[in-house]
This record gives sequence, C-alpha cells and structure tokens, in this order.
Amino acid sequence: MRLEERDLKHIWHPCSQMKDYEELSPIPIERGKGVYLYDVYGKEYIDIVSSWWCNLLGHCNPVITEGIKKQLDSLEHVIFANFTHEGAILLCEELVQLLPTGLTRFNFSDNGSAAVECALKMAFQYHYQMGNPEKTRFMCLSDGYHGETIGALSVGAMDLYAKIYKPMLMDALQVEAPDCYRCPYDKNRDACGCECFEKAESYFEEYANETAAIIIEPLLQGSAGMRIYPPLYLKKLRGLCDKYNVLLIADEIATGFGRTGKMFACNHAEITPDIMCLSKGLTGGYMPMSLTVTTEKIYQAFYGEYNEGKAFMHSHTYSGNPLGCAAALSVLKILKEEKTLETAQKNASYLGKKMHAAFDNHRNIGEIRSIGLIHAIELVQNKKTKKSFDSGLRVGYQIYKEALKRGLILRPLGNVLYFNPPLNITQQELDKAIDITKETINSYFKG
Repeated sequence: MRLEERDLKHIWHPCSQMKDYEELSPIPIERGKGVYLYDVYGKEYIDIVSSWWCNLLGHCNPVITEGIKKQLDSLEHVIFANFTHEGAILLCEELVQLLPTGLTRFNFSDNGSAAVECALKMAFQYHYQMGNPEKTRFMCLSDGYHGETIGALSVGAMDLYAKIYKPMLMDALQVEAPDCYRCPYDKNRDACGCECFEKAESYFEEYANETAAIIIEPLLQGSAGMRIYPPLYLKKLRGLCDKYNVLLIADEIATGFGRTGKMFACNHAEITPDIMCLSKGLTGGYMPMSLTVTTEKIYQAFYGEYNEGKAFMHSHTYSGNPLGCAAALSVLKILKEEKTLETAQKNASYLGKKMHAAFDNHRNIGEIRSIGLIHAIELVQNKKTKKSFDSGLRVGYQIYKEALKRGLILRPLGNVLYFNPPLNITQQELDKAIDITKETINSYFKG
C-alpha cells in the first residue's frame, strides 16, 4: 500500500477539509536540504513558505543538526521546576542582548498558542495583583490571528478559525485593524499619518478601564493575507497603552528572528512591548519551543512569599527542553556568525525588484506588498476596483495545486500568494521560485 493510502487511513491533517485529499493526496516527503524538499518519488519542491513559516535557515541545516546531536549525548529533558540547565540559561542570556530593551524575563512553552495563552494569563494576573481587578478583558485587532487554543482564538478575529467556537470564547474587543491596500482614508502606507489609529483611540477611551492588555501581530497580520501596516501605528499604540495602563502584547511568533528585515518587528518602531511571544523561527523549525518574554516590572508583581498566592501557577511539561534550547542557540550562532540578516536584507531588495518586474502589469494582481523577505501577491478580479475573487472559487488554492506540479510549495492565504522563504535562500533559488509562480499564474489566467 502506498504511503498516501496508509496516511489517509489514520491521519487527520491540520487546517484541512479532508475531502480535498480525495483530489490532492498528501505528498510523502522523504528528505529536505536547504530550501528544497524531496518526496519519496524523487520530485523536488521549493519550500517558499518555510513549512508554515518556521524553517528559518533551511532544512537539515548542518549547524543546527550538529547542535542537537551534541545535546542528545548529555541531556534530553529535565523537569524545569526547581531544576535548570546551562542551555536554557545561555539562551536567555543571548536573547536579552537582542530583544527590545527591558525584556528580561523568560517563560518557556512548546508552541505559539501556548505562548499566547501564557501571555494572556500573565497580563490578567498582573493587573489583579497590582490592584486593578476590574481589568479583565482583552483587545485585539480585527483579522488578527494568534493560535488555535481557546484563549488564543478568543483574541483572534478570523471567523474561518473561530466562528463555530464563539460560545466557548472570551468576549474580546476587536479594534478595526489597518487595511492599507483598501485604505478607507485613501492614504498610502508609506506616507500616511495612520489616520486609521482613531479606531484604537476610540476603543481605549471607552474600554481601557476594563482592559488588561491588547495583543497584536506587529506590522504584519499573517493569516489575514500578509497585511502590512506602518511602524507609526505600533509607536502610537505603545503611547496609548502607557496612557491608559493597558499592557501591550506583541505576538512575534511569525515576525521574529529577521522575518521582517530586522531581528524583531517591534524594532522597526523602536518600541518595547510589555510582553512578547516567540516561537517558529526560534529553533529554526527543528524543535517545538516557544517563549513568553516580559519585563522586570511585571515579573516583580508575582514575586513574594508562597502563602501570598502571587506565584504564576502556569506550567508546561516541556518547559525549557534542552534539545529545543540547543536548536535555538544554534540558530542564534548562525545569525551572528554568518551575518544572515544582512544577506537576507540584500536578497529582500532583489526579490522585490524581480517581483514587481514579473507581476506589476498583470491584470489580476492588485498589490505586491513586502516586509523583509516576506512578499505577498493579492489576486483580484478587477485591479481598478480591487474587487476580490469569490471565496468559493478558491483561486489561490487552484494556483497552489498547479504550482505543486511545477515543484513549488505556494500555499495561499485565501486569494493571497506569498513568499516567506528561509533567510539564507539564494538569489538563484528566488529566481526559480518567481519563474514557477509566473508560469502558474499566467497558465491559470490565460483565458
């Protein structure tokens, strides 16, 4: 029996309508190297989406592989309550030097949703212990996405993931997010005063007294279709949170570790959030690990005698896993010694020029937007009116299927196609990915 058939006898794949697999079977991957994946039949695929954005430095990176192998010989895991190990300590020491100033305390989990849950609980308990028990709600941006657990879904705002579960969710306050491509103020994201920020100001005026924190994806709303908004919005939000004593949670799970052209998206706005969530690129996609990082001020609010009941009674079995720490330390080593961010910035400029040359004049491409190496193409029915394709047509999905035949993993976000490659992708590999994308799009829209 073929692997595809054996898979479908038992496996329920994530974020999928399994009936689709009757037409497009799961692709059994045998090995990976750099930006490429190879299936059991020898077919080669360019992983231009970094396997859901976590593969930061290419598949089977020798430095990360060696770091994990070395760690395996000494310690695979240890309970992280009352115990520690050098890898976790070194990782925190290294990250303190790279994170926005003031983020110094680290709580370990094993995935992005868990890091968000931790942040929400931390913010809630912080205000309770600081004498603000009325601050029990959370704000988020419309079309935001922060994970799949109940708390994370509550502060997300995409019906695709959350609508059916609404009876189970917390009642979060949804602030209308910037939509720079279809800006209702008729402004340009590169030269505006963030007039849309008045929406946030209005919500804070009305609800800040009952709000513990606002959680945002800084500068890039990923699952919403790689929506990019200006750093000024983030800077203004920091000021608003300070004014109303609302904590700012930056979900950098998708944007951290160089994805946006700087180490963290918050660096573009030169602000420090009160809490930052990290995962995905943290370990280069090798090991499940996440961090919820906060300030000394917030940490001290939980410090005291045990019988005071101030401790943060939140835990995760795999907190501080040594193998994950080894992978993360190897990632930081590569970023530092190989100057990967500098190379990625140069390639981002190169990719942008090639993208615009290839697609600017296409009648069904409404916008090409980018931040760092992340580049997105929004497909539209009408370029002038910016009218979207009906979701039932699944235009992005049809193009994805055709791109797979040509050896490119171009998994869409609705009608948005995107590149989010490893930071160390070469210009030759980018050229190949653009050529396949162009061939596929032109083939689909040839009529």
